[in-house]
Amino acid sequence: MQAASSKHSPKVSVVIVNWNGGALLQRCITDLCAQSYQPHEIIVVDNASSDGSGHAIEQAFPQVKVIHAGSNLGFAAGNNLAVKLAAPDSEWIALLNPDAFPEPDWLKALVDAAVAQPEFAIFGSRLMDANTGTLLDGVGDAYHVSGLVWREAHGQPLQPSFLERREIFSTCAAAGLYRRDVFDAIGGFDEDYFCYVEDIDLGFRYQLLGHRCLYVPESVANHVGSALTGKRSDFSVYYGHRNLVWTFVKNMPGILFWLCLPLHVLLNLITVAYFIKAGQGKVILRAKRDALYGLPDTWRKRRAIQSQRVASISHIWRLLNKKLSRRAT
Repeated sequence: MQAASSKHSPKVSVVIVNWNGGALLQRCITDLCAQSYQPHEIIVVDNASSDGSGHAIEQAFPQVKVIHAGSNLGFAAGNNLAVKLAAPDSEWIALLNPDAFPEPDWLKALVDAAVAQPEFAIFGSRLMDANTGTLLDGVGDAYHVSGLVWREAHGQPLQPSFLERREIFSTCAAAGLYRRDVFDAIGGFDEDYFCYVEDIDLGFRYQLLGHRCLYVPESVANHVGSALTGKRSDFSVYYGHRNLVWTFVKNMPGILFWLCLPLHVLLNLITVAYFIKAGQGKVILRAKRDALYGLPDTWRKRRAIQSQRVASISHIWRLLNKKLSRRAT
């Protein structure tokens, strides 16, 4: 691990939240240990895996700090626990999923960008689809005016425009770098989310406090995506679509909340109809019911978040995606 630190070589704690990661986690840690810029420490939070993957990492990589949570805390609380226990002199927190495999200069590119462009507080990687090796998994997270979220350029072939740095709304937490003092100040991830959309929510709260996010295409990780929870599983549908509602209500600022609210209601109605037709009616209706039940707490959080807002309405409006198609250019 890297010992020296200065403003030109900041210390980074890399955090991985694991649940039955198995061979994926082994490969992730192997690639992480081969980084050209070595992290100050690597922390794995094991959420009571039944496959023994947390204990396997302890044996294979004694330099890795493994925290046995004792139960499945979820992605949000698992990351928060790791950050609380991270070395106090780590200025940055890098998040990595067990199914994201960083290329050798992944962390160096993020750190170089952080040093060169201190006006940003979050730095996002270029995620490549590990299943194809040629298609993109994403170049940052988009937030639509309706409250819909997606990984920008997901499934698209690599183009020259995706190799240029640019400001984005937020990074996918599968591979990204966060300024630690801001993370601590805003309380990290919202643990009520458990998992899904919590990275967009965190990025939104960074933006509201005036902290911007930069996409760094030189930082590359190969991401399997939903390897542990399953794509469009009942689990992912429930948490993803419940948390979409809370993210909009908590974070959409000022007049934008009221202007975009009809679109958000329409989005939810269309989503419910879509999943009913797809045979997942019970889970989508449960997700939206629980989202509504949670609105009183969400509104209290909104008041606290909006009372501290620094970013202008026009800045947030500029960052919101307003397209009719998800296709990125």
